[in-house]
Amino acid sequence: MSARRRYWLMKSEPDAFSIDDLQRVGTEPWNGVRNYQARNFMRDGMQIGDGILFYHSNTDVPGIVGTATVASKAYPDDTQFDPKSDYYDAKSTREEPRWFLVDVAFDRKLGRTISLDEIKQHATELGEEFALVRRGNRLSVFPVSAAQWKYLLSLE
Repeated sequence: MSARRRYWLMKSEPDAFSIDDLQRVGTEPWNGVRNYQARNFMRDGMQIGDGILFYHSNTDVPGIVGTATVASKAYPDDTQFDPKSDYYDAKSTREEPRWFLVDVAFDRKLGRTISLDEIKQHATELGEEFALVRRGNRLSVFPVSAAQWKYLLSLE
């Protein structure tokens, strides 16, 4: 018996890795997450087949630009072991890795960006627990309810 499908929002700066990049490569390891709560979501919460809202951050019009699917179970992020990597962690070892990632597979680009401003206009419908519109939230990976997923994609 399989667990029910979960949903997530994952942020990426388009200059670093965009929805177009994901479309081009098909599947990509979601590396470089260095926040423990976001790591825990990937390591402990994500399952193969879960849905992902792909969000462009730190850009002129931040917002949801596509969907993807979790394509692997969590496994250690190799960038933590590479001293030349921006994501190197000297305290992490292969025997006891600190940082994990999942592979993300491209589903589709949205017909338009669902902007952060537009999402904020729908905060009441999304609920105050929706992390993207909560003050002070800086997580790059967080859960989205099935109802929030459906509502957000209906805005497209």
